[in-house]
Amino acid sequence: MSNPNLTLIAFLLDRSGSMQSIKSDVVGGFDAFLTEQRAGDGDCLVTLAQFDNEYEVVYRAKPLAEVPPLVLNPRNSTALLDSMGKLITDTAAEIDALDEDDKPGTVIVAIMTDGMENSSREWRRPDIKALVEQQTNEFGWQFLYMGADQDAVEVGKDLGVRAEQAVTYARGKSREAMMAVSGNVRAYRTAKLEDSLAAMPGFSDEQRSELAED
Repeated sequence: MSNPNLTLIAFLLDRSGSMQSIKSDVVGGFDAFLTEQRAGDGDCLVTLAQFDNEYEVVYRAKPLAEVPPLVLNPRNSTALLDSMGKLITDTAAEIDALDEDDKPGTVIVAIMTDGMENSSREWRRPDIKALVEQQTNEFGWQFLYMGADQDAVEVGKDLGVRAEQAVTYARGKSREAMMAVSGNVRAYRTAKLEDSLAAMPGFSDEQRSELAED
């Protein structure tokens, strides 16, 4: 049986060139996200991967207390599909390799991007959608999608992310988007400790309205 007290948060963060204009907000928002999660209940590991047209794992399954401040250096184009495919399949393989008691009882994948896919070569959108839906329906993973300069609900739907767990944010609200996600994640982690069947909170109408206003 997996460890019901352990959560793994796998964060996929866009570092393509267009993120330069909101870099400081993203860095501040991510660090605030970590601070709030450290105040949450239960044990938590964090994986961070960044992507442009290349994919890089910054750290893998690191205890929350040991996670360093974010360093973000935007550059290049946006290979979202390839990066999602790599993060999800690698994370699944890493979990499969663990002893049963060491496997996280809760897995959350959070994706933040400010642009549209434009340079993937290995993965197609229908394949990513099938992969996300498989991990959601068969293994109970939760996927959160934050997208700027797009209809994130529609884009997320094409990626297999449930509508209530995708949100559009204005470019000037990237920090607030991080904090909205952080509040939902912390609430979910707490609820899961009491009820293994607890549902991830969806983004509220109030959160959506606030994040849409630049």
